[in-house]
Amino acid sequence: MTTADDISPPEGAPLLCVAGLAKTFVLHLREGARLPVVSGAGFELFDGECVALGGPSGAGKSSLLKMVYGNYRVDAGSIRVRDGAGVVDVAGADPRRLIRLRATTIGYVSQFLRVIPRVGALDVVAEPLVADGVAPVAARERAGELLARLNLPERLWGLPPATFSGGEQQRVNIARGLIAHRPLLLMDEPTASLDAANRAVVVGLIEEKKRAGTGILGIFHDAEVREAVCDRVIDVTAFAAAA
Repeated sequence: MTTADDISPPEGAPLLCVAGLAKTFVLHLREGARLPVVSGAGFELFDGECVALGGPSGAGKSSLLKMVYGNYRVDAGSIRVRDGAGVVDVAGADPRRLIRLRATTIGYVSQFLRVIPRVGALDVVAEPLVADGVAPVAARERAGELLARLNLPERLWGLPPATFSGGEQQRVNIARGLIAHRPLLLMDEPTASLDAANRAVVVGLIEEKKRAGTGILGIFHDAEVREAVCDRVIDVTAFAAAA
């Protein structure tokens, strides 16, 4: 497998190319029982495109997303991500290469916010920009703009998100995931805990990312959001693995 940027992608190459992907979970607490998830999964994603993973609950959508991010190892296949002038196969990348890829190329908005408990919301959101080398004052200013746009009251910005409601935490999560530029953005039900007004804000933010050239792969159970932002839907049931 190619694990480093030693191959230059041709002009017009996809941002993400998944091929022959297979995954089975081994249930060690069930005497090693095997639970097939996907087999032969394959698709492409291009710059400025938003693609939804579709299918019923349990079809493997979240597992596929986590494989692309490198949280789950794969049994077979490749996950080739264009990274600058090269290509990295997430399926075979070592941990250090994967960390670098996430720092420059792959962003991820998960269903749950996981941050240091006592850090205030403004600093939680600003942190990815600071890590990119942006001055803390400028990063915090941009974080405040995003939180205001997502209707999070300013009185909450200095408080740790652990004290917030589920919808408030998700708005912090979205702001943190969108604040820095990453060419490839993964989103796992980003609007699940939001009201109609804030869903509309997120739709606008996603459209801005697309216009900036970001490729988005996500799970969008909200049909209105999916229809508003997605260019096409990949039916994950087509990759169902035999039990």
